[in-house]
Amino acid sequence: MSAKAISEQTGKEFLYKHVCTSAAVQNRFRYASVTAETDWDRLAQDHPWLLTERLVVKPDQLIKRRGKLGLVGINLDLEGVREWLSGHLMRETTVGKAKGVLKNFLIEPFVPHTQEEEFYVCIYATREGDHVLFHHEGGVEVGDVDAKAQRLMVAVDEKLSEDQVTEQLLTQVPDDKKEVLASFIVGLFNLYEDLYFTYLEINPLVVTQDGVYVLDMAAKIDATADYICKAKWGDVEFPPPFGREAYPEEAYIADLDAKSGASLKLTLLNPRGRIWTMVAGGGASVVYSDTICDLGGVDELANYGEYSGAPSEQQTYDYAKTILSLMTREKHSQGKVLIIGGSIANFTNVAATFKGIVRAIKDYQGPLKEHEVTIFVRRGGPNYQEGLRVMGEVGKTTGIPIHVFGTETHMTAIVGMALGHRPIPNQPPMDAHTANFLLNASNSAMTPATTRTASFSEPRTSNDVTPAKKSKAGLPAASYHSDFFSLCLVVPSAKATTLFRKQTKAMVWGMQTRAVQGMLDFDYVCSRDGPSVAAMVYPFTGDHKQKFYWGHKEILLPVYKNMADAMKKHPEVDVLISFASLRSAFDSTVEAMQYPQIHTIAIIAEGIPEAQTRKMIKMADEKGVTIIGPATVGGIKPGCFKIGNTGGMLDNILASKLYRPGSVAYVSRSGGMSNELNNIISRTTDGVYEGVAIGGDRYPGSTFMDHVLRYQDTPGIQMIVVLGEIGGTEEYKICQGIREGRITKPVVCWCIGTCATMFTSEVQFGHAGACANQASETAVAKNQALRDAGAYVPKSFDELGDVIKTVYDELVANGTIIPAQEVPPPTVPMDYSWARELGLIRKPASFMTSICDERGQELIYAGMPITEVFKEEMGLGGVLGLLWFQRRLPRYACQFIEMCLMVTADHGPAVSGAHNTIVCARAGKDLISSLTSGLLTIGDRFGGALDAAAKQFSKAFDSGMLPMEFVNKMKKDGKLIMGIGHRVKSINNPDMRVQILKDFVKQHFPSTQLLDYALDVEKITTSKKPNLILNVDGFIGVAFVDLLRTCGGFTRDEADEFVEIGALNGIFVLGRSMGFIGHYLDQKRLKQGLYRHPWDDISYVLPEHMSM
Repeated sequence: MSAKAISEQTGKEFLYKHVCTSAAVQNRFRYASVTAETDWDRLAQDHPWLLTERLVVKPDQLIKRRGKLGLVGINLDLEGVREWLSGHLMRETTVGKAKGVLKNFLIEPFVPHTQEEEFYVCIYATREGDHVLFHHEGGVEVGDVDAKAQRLMVAVDEKLSEDQVTEQLLTQVPDDKKEVLASFIVGLFNLYEDLYFTYLEINPLVVTQDGVYVLDMAAKIDATADYICKAKWGDVEFPPPFGREAYPEEAYIADLDAKSGASLKLTLLNPRGRIWTMVAGGGASVVYSDTICDLGGVDELANYGEYSGAPSEQQTYDYAKTILSLMTREKHSQGKVLIIGGSIANFTNVAATFKGIVRAIKDYQGPLKEHEVTIFVRRGGPNYQEGLRVMGEVGKTTGIPIHVFGTETHMTAIVGMALGHRPIPNQPPMDAHTANFLLNASNSAMTPATTRTASFSEPRTSNDVTPAKKSKAGLPAASYHSDFFSLCLVVPSAKATTLFRKQTKAMVWGMQTRAVQGMLDFDYVCSRDGPSVAAMVYPFTGDHKQKFYWGHKEILLPVYKNMADAMKKHPEVDVLISFASLRSAFDSTVEAMQYPQIHTIAIIAEGIPEAQTRKMIKMADEKGVTIIGPATVGGIKPGCFKIGNTGGMLDNILASKLYRPGSVAYVSRSGGMSNELNNIISRTTDGVYEGVAIGGDRYPGSTFMDHVLRYQDTPGIQMIVVLGEIGGTEEYKICQGIREGRITKPVVCWCIGTCATMFTSEVQFGHAGACANQASETAVAKNQALRDAGAYVPKSFDELGDVIKTVYDELVANGTIIPAQEVPPPTVPMDYSWARELGLIRKPASFMTSICDERGQELIYAGMPITEVFKEEMGLGGVLGLLWFQRRLPRYACQFIEMCLMVTADHGPAVSGAHNTIVCARAGKDLISSLTSGLLTIGDRFGGALDAAAKQFSKAFDSGMLPMEFVNKMKKDGKLIMGIGHRVKSINNPDMRVQILKDFVKQHFPSTQLLDYALDVEKITTSKKPNLILNVDGFIGVAFVDLLRTCGGFTRDEADEFVEIGALNGIFVLGRSMGFIGHYLDQKRLKQGLYRHPWDDISYVLPEHMSM
């Protein structure tokens, strides 16, 4: 969503901070906010003017016409304000259809003035520019400002001057106030532009001898411009519309949405309702809400929301569990229903998202059964069959009634089933599996020749539609809003009627390899001569080649660092598909329009600030460039070209017959719903000729009318389908075109969002542009206008397919369309990764791991999430236990591991490992090289005796040898006893490291049999020589064996296996690495030069014949 309403306090704060005008703006920052929790003493202390001035108090909750509703207390002292609030604060009131509680109030100084000093000013955005409305009589009784006010439109990228304001807006203002007002209005307009407002209204604006007073203010800002305006905005809170509470769950989902590249939306309408939805897609979510309301469920509809843009399994889980938590808080006498719906996805892996929903259902299976919840599922898209299978399985295993349907079922049919208006089929027919479309059923692997270049249908020559002559721009019916006076049917002549041909070549901005491969597969199945993608632009790497598949063959596509090189080397490219992020889409699009070869640009990114979009539109109109988007999946021309992920994967392209042209062209806002239209049209007609999703923003780069007129002028298209939407007035231009004869082909049209008029408070739907700002922008009004103009308008979305079929059948019956014989498309091999995803093939993994999993939302160590590791305060010893031994070890074991790491961390610079590290560091090597040099010295003679000591002592002890027998045997075999002996320490000069460990082990270990055995061996060896002590390596080795055998976490075989595979030496390696790194850093810090060993410390012993 882009345009969001802000509180009056926030709007005034922006104005007082940032307005730049010579007019004296009074009462800056003189406002105080009051709630039920307000400390009045503290409030008066923070705002001392409250005690000395007369005051005004009013609710600050996005309520219109507060004065007329009696919700403003005027000319009161502070005690009077408190008394007035006692009758209003936390009281329920009704505003229009909305009923809500008055919670937030604003106190400001009272400004004495006359009616002649009140003015009205408003600035709002439209596609062409920003309109400034001014009326010399402001205040409560201002009336119909649209009819009364002077107005001035400032075109996109133009500035407003004081002279313009004075000459066009202030004609009825007294001369002594013109200069002040002109300066303030220009300053206000500049503020409006700089802070990305989309609507700013002040009524009244009071001008006295002292200066300008902003009394009441209403405003909206473009929330997508947060990354630009953060420094000026700060942290902005967007209050809910009056009549709807702000729930913490909504804030939680909004936070998830902000942190995700996907889209996650949730609005609670009636938390006690029995009908809950979890719908994928911004357009589809509106359609489901419409259908629920059409079938009488408006009072029981609990929520509006959507998830889209390929959310991860964890994100979908978090979203689903939030909804399940909300719907299982209060029981309903009739039980509850959950509708998990969606259109046919373009690129979202349905099975992956359903895994998150399934997890949530399993977690909430108890409450779901207790609240008698029935779940209805309908979905399509990549791997949807697997998703539906998993969803059906969880219903069987949990006992929750879950009814599952795929693309064979109309999108909204499950709503009728859920509400009891239609029967639930026992075994719904299932479409073929994804893989079936991709496997060649014929014996021939040859690619069929191109069979058709125009339409799949054969129109009669006599019935070819001749483009009607353009009518002059006309005005709509008088009942339409005054904004419509700017409506005009003129399309820039420089823009092409045909955007895509069989020879079209495109450039892709962004490293979107999956989308590009999808385009190439589409090209191949359409029997194009070559790929439609000529090159890619990706500024974050150097020029290189990227590998793709063309059918069975591997090919290379060039990737360029900058656009200039790509355009120069590929003059045949005339389409740019931009996957640039919302932050870089504007700059990359403006750059692309500098090249005359580019005629069409598709902008995929969602969330581009509206001001930037309008600048792109203006530039595109000047240069004759057609923009599709922003916030779109793109478009498709069967048999010719597709944009990015449009149409989904090959299974949907083949199922919807998008590999060859039909006779029907469509235009919609929603990308997901465009894929649904592909499905509906393919089932009810001979197929799609061309389809475009113009995008969900308020100002799409191209409009419905732009494409409808193209379709009208394209001979191969025989009928047009338009899926409109609540918000905006574009559909009225289609009405006008039909009336004036500019559009003569049959138009089937439906505007989604009819439910909005049934809600008591304003709901912002999934698309940024899906919000009606006036009655004429509602879906109901637009559907009626289209019906009156002569378009074919169904009663609901449920009937859209039936109406399309009726119109198509009429065209076939009268000979306008002659369906042609189907020709099978060529077979495209399936990608290995996708075949594996579908379970069609299997292959042994190159690696296996059982200690860690980083693939989900949270890192997991041996089955334990990282958050649990910290919550349990497991420490380094606990983590080592998880990663090395796959066990949660007892606390004493974790402590012992940490003590071992501490005592083995270092033993001075003289030992071989530290010495090597130091020499390496002084030779200028990096840390990794120096550390490795030291580690390579670890072996039986230095540090690596832990494993050997553990093995020798264990073998002797387990075989029943007495300590003396063990010593004698080792001496007889001529072998050293590992872990016995020290160069410096002795029985008379004990090693304190061993003593510390011994005290801990004796105190905490349940048994120390092997350690006791080793200490008996030490008594024998030290009796012969005092330095033959049990050293630190030997002690750790034997104590660790005792730990593994007696802590209760391992079998005897498992304990022995860990010793055998070298786990104990790992303790020394890990511990000593800390010391080696310390020595490396020490040498670097001391800036020690290259080491050369002194001659006098080397004994040169040369052979005699050499010395002679």
